[in-house]
Amino acid sequence: MIYDLSNPNQKEQAKVKFLYLMKKNKKIELKVKHPRRSIPQNSYLHLILSAFGANFGYTLEETKQYIFKQIVNKDTFYNGEKTGLVTLQEWRSTSDLDSKEMTVCIDRFLDYSSKNGYGLPEPSNLVWIEELEQQVANNKQFL
Repeated sequence: MIYDLSNPNQKEQAKVKFLYLMKKNKKIELKVKHPRRSIPQNSYLHLILSAFGANFGYTLEETKQYIFKQIVNKDTFYNGEKTGLVTLQEWRSTSDLDSKEMTVCIDRFLDYSSKNGYGLPEPSNLVWIEELEQQVANNKQFL
C-alpha cells in the first residue's frame, strides 16, 4: 500500500499498519515512492537518444534498446536471468522508471556519449538544446 505522509489521515494509517506488522514480526519492504518521470525529462531523453543515434548511425529505437538500456544502464533495465540469449521482453520499459531512476540513467548515458567522443548538452543548456533539436529535426528521416 502507498501512503502519502503529507496527509495526516494517511500518515496515521501508515503508522497503525507499521506497528501492526512490527507486532506480528512480518518481513516488509519500506521504500520512498518518487514521482513518475516528467514530460520534460522524457522529451530530453528522446532528444539526446536521437542526437546520439544520428551522430553514430543508429535509429532512435536501436539507440534506446541497445545503447541506452543494454550497454549503459543494463543493471537498471534487465529483468531476466543473467544467462543465455536475451530477448527484448526481458528488458524493462523506460516508462517504468521514476524521476530519480531516470535522472541516474540519463547521467550515465551523457557520460557514455562523452567518453565516445560525442558530448551532449545538459538539460539546463537551452541554447545547445535548441541547436540539437534542429539537428534532430533535420535528420528525422534517418531516425
